Amino acid sequence: MHKFWLVARAEYLRLVRRRAFLLATFGMPLLIMLIIGVSILLSVRSERGNLPLGVVDEAGVLVADLAPERYAGEDGPEIRIFESREAADAALNAADIQAYYVLNKGYLQSGQVELYYWDEPPKADARSAFDRFMRANLLADQPEAVQRRLLQGVDLVLRTADGRRQASENDFASFVLPFVIGMFFVFVVMGTAGYLLQAVTTEKENRMVEVMFTSVGSYKLIAGKALGLMAVALTQVGMWILAVAVGVMIAARYITFLQTLQAPWGFLGLVLLFFLPTYALIAGIMITVGSMVTELQQAQQIAGMVNLLFVVPFFFTVFLFTNPDNAVMVALTLFPTTAFITVAMRWGVTVIPIWQLVLSWVLLAGSAVTSVWVAARVFRVGMLRYGQSISLRGLYALLSGQRTG
Repeated sequence: MHKFWLVARAEYLRLVRRRAFLLATFGMPLLIMLIIGVSILLSVRSERGNLPLGVVDEAGVLVADLAPERYAGEDGPEIRIFESREAADAALNAADIQAYYVLNKGYLQSGQVELYYWDEPPKADARSAFDRFMRANLLADQPEAVQRRLLQGVDLVLRTADGRRQASENDFASFVLPFVIGMFFVFVVMGTAGYLLQAVTTEKENRMVEVMFTSVGSYKLIAGKALGLMAVALTQVGMWILAVAVGVMIAARYITFLQTLQAPWGFLGLVLLFFLPTYALIAGIMITVGSMVTELQQAQQIAGMVNLLFVVPFFFTVFLFTNPDNAVMVALTLFPTTAFITVAMRWGVTVIPIWQLVLSWVLLAGSAVTSVWVAARVFRVGMLRYGQSISLRGLYALLSGQRTG
């Protein structure tokens, strides 16, 4: 067991000291921070967007001296009332306001409102401020409790009949986050596939693996390498997640939408539970591929096809939105290579039965252990057949206990 941990530690340190790893690990957080910084600048640097809005009341429906706290929200510009179109137009030309609305005389019957602006129309927060302003004026003769309820609207909460899941209509993250996790996983797999292949191919090419093989058994060697590779992946992913979390906390001070987001800890725990055996499965498969071939370039070509097995759920997105509980999606949930992404995406649109989650994880964990075991056997035979690749027929014969020539 001591040698197993030594192999894992050596593999981890060997990879994290590489320039490519450092560039990817710290370069991605810098890119995330840059994107978030640009988003903040776009949201706060629009000077015209911060200018007041004007309103011309030709319909005579606005209440004089309406207190701003009756309609103003945390975001949105100030609203000024003008006596005529000419006065509002002069303010617009002088850049005192960003735009102005005109309530026509038949507004109460038709609901028609005219909007005048120069470069671009008011953004969503400005339009929302105007909507609140109009509702507050039209409800001015109602009791304060009625006004408050109508102005705030309703917060629809969706709950399953068994009470196991619930989501708010405004909980945007619960729907989008699973798809972001799925795409993030694909990026991690594609980005670390090279590390997984190089775990054995490089050492086979320079014959260093023969020296290691004399002191460490094949199973301990491959299992240690798989654990070291998993630790590398978790280090990299952890750095990226930390960068995203810090960036979101900073951006939330400037972007109102982000202030309402809540972390779905239950879903994130499920993601971690499925990620670990999924990555172990990938590591086992990639090490097997690297052990079967003689050159890294050949292994990379095969790995490109293997990666498709993990992204198959994206090709069935139409089933996800039309019927997320049909037989196809259930099969993808239970199949080891597609389990992670399918569970992540289905979580955002439906309630996955407990038996499916448990069975999916058991099959996934069993497949991960099996893949590492297969990798060790193939690696051992590959060492004895140096300079020769192992065909699929030879792999089958090896696993079935037949003798290979």
